[in-house]
Amino acid sequence: MIERLISSCFQLTLSEPDLPMNSPADASSPRALRALSPIEARIVGVLVEKQHTVPDTYPLSLNALTLGCNQKTARSPVMNVSEADVLAAIEDLKLLSLVFEGSSSRVPRFEHNLNRVLGVPSQAVALLTVLLLRGAQTAAELRLNSSRLHGFADVSSVEGFLDELAGREPPLVVKLPRAPGERESRWMHLLCGEVSAASLAGAGATTPGEREDAGETVSLADFEAVRAEQQRLADEVGRLQTLVERMAAELGISLDVLSRPS
Repeated sequence: MIERLISSCFQLTLSEPDLPMNSPADASSPRALRALSPIEARIVGVLVEKQHTVPDTYPLSLNALTLGCNQKTARSPVMNVSEADVLAAIEDLKLLSLVFEGSSSRVPRFEHNLNRVLGVPSQAVALLTVLLLRGAQTAAELRLNSSRLHGFADVSSVEGFLDELAGREPPLVVKLPRAPGERESRWMHLLCGEVSAASLAGAGATTPGEREDAGETVSLADFEAVRAEQQRLADEVGRLQTLVERMAAELGISLDVLSRPS
């Protein structure tokens, strides 16, 4: 009788498969994160962005990731970090499971794990990415700037996802008080810690009122046209950078040598 019970328990144990690490149950459980450093936030944002804009080169090499961090378009603030800086930050992001290193290539390549770590849908990841890369923005600006990551039907759908992110515990975004001269409130991510409108203004941001006082007025259509052209040029630069990287790898040339001043 005892032997039968032991045998039944043993068979029952074998019949229950272990859940993989990336199972839906694991993915839906958001983890509490420490505040990210500016370079860590930039790395995560670049990885998500390039996954959508240049999927053929994703996961990214260290060189491509560094170029994306230092990109001068669609970035606020503009950074100037070295590959050593990026590599050190990647090691810290690995400890948070936010970045993984692929093992199927001779050249180390890196990919993000943001949606699983935070337990948020792709729409929310798109909004967080644009906030990570460009800083505080209105819901209308977020809809425009995230169009290549996700096509939101209207501003209200953007606001719906922002409200959901703000209502989490802990919150992932915050709606900033409307500054003088601004028609709409801006939103900012909280992945780097608490923020305030005053601190963002002190970082060099200008309000629409300040721009008008300086005599700089543009229509919304002109503004959107400039943004679209900026994005087109940024994508073209990204494709050229990828082409140069591939050619250098085939020729066995180090890009560090090419970038060194003569």
